[in-house]
Amino acid sequence: MTEYGFYHLTRSGLDQALPRLLEKAHQSGARVVVRCTEPERLDQLDRLLWTYRNDAFLPHGTAADGHASRQPIWLTIGTDRPNEASILVVVDGAAADDAGQFARVLELFDGRDQDAVAAARERWRWAEGQGMTRVYWQQNERGGWQRAASS
Repeated sequence: MTEYGFYHLTRSGLDQALPRLLEKAHQSGARVVVRCTEPERLDQLDRLLWTYRNDAFLPHGTAADGHASRQPIWLTIGTDRPNEASILVVVDGAAADDAGQFARVLELFDGRDQDAVAAARERWRWAEGQGMTRVYWQQNERGGWQRAASS
């Protein structure tokens, strides 16, 4: 059964939160697909994962890079999953209709954007209708994650 996690960004932006979550997933050996909605955002995330820390990088790729099946983290604007990922990370309200194909889904949304919050609430209800386990995570004062609700 899929666990659908909702990550409510209240202390930091996506550029700070996403690399930390991807580091944890990568360290666990999981393969990940990160799905966004715009080519410009895809390029931004691609650059971010190479440069977010001076002493580290997250191995990842896009369709432009090739070797899709070997990429531990795959960035896309589509529904492709060439690396057989078990985790889907959804940003910017990207579609997640195929969430049931993944063991875990992480949807990150900006708590200062009322449209994003409303969309996340709608997706919470959708995930419930799909029979998925849902977990709501909220950032604490230091930017870490605190489990606030689950079903």
